[in-house]
Amino acid sequence: MTNDVAEHTLSAPEALRPWIDGIEIGAGVDSGYGGYGHGGGASREPFTRVPDTATKVVVRVDENGHRDTLVVGPRTRATYHTSKRLASCVQVRLGPGTARPLLGVAAVELVGRVVRLGDLPGASARQLADELRWLEGEDAVGRLMEVLPGRLAGDDDGAGRARREVLRAAVEALSTDAGRVPSPVRELARRLAVSERQLRNLFAEGVGVSPKHFARIGRVRHVLARGRGGEMGWAELAAATGYYDQSHMTADFRTLMGVPPRSFFTGRLPVAQPCESLSRV
Repeated sequence: MTNDVAEHTLSAPEALRPWIDGIEIGAGVDSGYGGYGHGGGASREPFTRVPDTATKVVVRVDENGHRDTLVVGPRTRATYHTSKRLASCVQVRLGPGTARPLLGVAAVELVGRVVRLGDLPGASARQLADELRWLEGEDAVGRLMEVLPGRLAGDDDGAGRARREVLRAAVEALSTDAGRVPSPVRELARRLAVSERQLRNLFAEGVGVSPKHFARIGRVRHVLARGRGGEMGWAELAAATGYYDQSHMTADFRTLMGVPPRSFFTGRLPVAQPCESLSRV
């Protein structure tokens, strides 16, 4: 299984790290803003948009020269589509808590949506769309370095910093990395000295999904990353990812991906559909 976008990932520049988690620059076949490709070089290849907790700002140019500056909200479940060729694509992964101050809307309002940046309410989003639309590749990154720190400084008061620090600490604790499993939500809230309700509200505003669903998506993405290479057996992978056992992993994977792990990795996938049209918030 290959990804047909010739893509490279940049670490967020130091000046952007409070708000940006990473930047991807690529060209080739549109694989769904970070999806998995399943084909060769034809112009209409199937791809999977995997679950993803990030909100992204995407600047893309298709093979006919048409330009779009989009916001891609968090995806709670996988979808399967046919692709089209792009001349270039820059994807900026927004950090937790960045959606509201940068885009003017809470992350929860963007879940499952693909909208034009300029269609979002508020002057800030429209201005950013105008500034980025005609830029390509690392020129867009350079422009973001120039404008974002000043534009987001208003959210950097004491209360804003405190909320972002709690949210980032929670995101880190709920993330699935090699050798570590997500913390239970109740235990995490107690450790951060907030109620579970406060934690859920922070996630809705700053991430878009609940803490539990954030952890579920992280575990499934970990299975996608580790299972594709066949590095370990299913039971071992389930234990390493924080599942009670293999059957719980399989059930969770099926819920979020639409098929069980074995079917996904052997290419037995749901029928690909054309990409959905843009939606508005």
